[in-house]
Amino acid sequence: MRKILGPLALLVAVVGAAPSSFAQSAYDYPWCSIRGGFAGGGGQSCYFTSQAQCRASLSGIGGTCIPNPAFRGAQRGYRY
Repeated sequence: MRKILGPLALLVAVVGAAPSSFAQSAYDYPWCSIRGGFAGGGGQSCYFTSQAQCRASLSGIGGTCIPNPAFRGAQRGYRY
């Protein structure tokens, strides 16, 4: 039993030291969609890597794509 506890404790220590999450936040993406347009009262989602991806998500439901004002990544050449 003691032979198992030593390696098990080491494994727990190594796994516990690893980062717990690799999830990205809305601040990591350069484009936001506003569903229903600016005056439509729709929600905002900032999980788009390109303007084309943002526009495709709004296809058929309406809305507007804007550059993410909180984006902290490298600036790219955007087409509006």
